Amino acid sequence: MEGYQENSLRSHVFRSIRDGILNGTYKEQEELREVALGKELGVSRTPVREALRQLELEGLVTIIPNKGAYVTGITDKDIQDIYEMRFMLEGLCARWATEHITEEQLEELEEIIFLSEFHARRDGSGAQQVTDLDGKFHMVLYEASQSRILSHVLTDFHRYSLMARRSSMVSEERARKSIREHKQILRAIRDKDADLAEQLANEHVLHVMRNLQKQETQEQEIEGQR
Repeated sequence: MEGYQENSLRSHVFRSIRDGILNGTYKEQEELREVALGKELGVSRTPVREALRQLELEGLVTIIPNKGAYVTGITDKDIQDIYEMRFMLEGLCARWATEHITEEQLEELEEIIFLSEFHARRDGSGAQQVTDLDGKFHMVLYEASQSRILSHVLTDFHRYSLMARRSSMVSEERARKSIREHKQILRAIRDKDADLAEQLANEHVLHVMRNLQKQETQEQEIEGQR
C-alpha cells in the first residue's frame, strides 16, 4: 500500500509539472526550482527531483549540473513530428472506436458537438470553450478505442498539440470547420463505417496541421516586415 501511495504521489507531481509546462504556466527557459515546486505542490523535494528527471527524458526540461532545471518547451520540429504521428494514429483510433464505442459515448460526443456549436456562435467569446471541447471530443474517442496503449500515446500527443495551438490563434472559420469535421467523424462511427471514420479522422488532423503551418508562415511574414 505504501509503495502504491509513493508511485501515485510521484505520478501526481510529474503530471502537475508537465501540465504546467504544456499550458504555459511555466515558460520556456524558466528555472524550475525544487524547493518552490515542492511548496507549491505540498510535497518534499524528492518527488519533484524525480519528476524533473523524467521530464528531462521527455525533452520538456533541461537539467544543467550545478545550476538547475530549466523548461525546454517544444520546438516547431517537435510539433510537426507530433502532428504527423497523430495523422497516422488518429485514424486507427477512429476505426477501433467504430468497433467498440458505447451508446453512452456516442451521446457524449453528440453533446460535445452541440456545446461546441453553441460556443462557436458567441462571436469569439467562446473560443476557449471550443478549444476545451475539441480536446474532450478526442479524449472520448481515445477511450472508445478500448486500447490502453493507443489512448495513452494519443493523449500525450494531444497535450503537446495544445501547446502549439495556444501559442497561435485558432480562427473562427477553422473552429467551425473543425466542428463540422467532428460531426462527419461521429456520423461515420454511428453508421459503423470504419473505413470512412478512419479517413475522416486522418483528414481532420491534416487540416489542423496545415492551418498551423499557414499561421506560422503568416507570422513569419509579418515579423519580416517589421
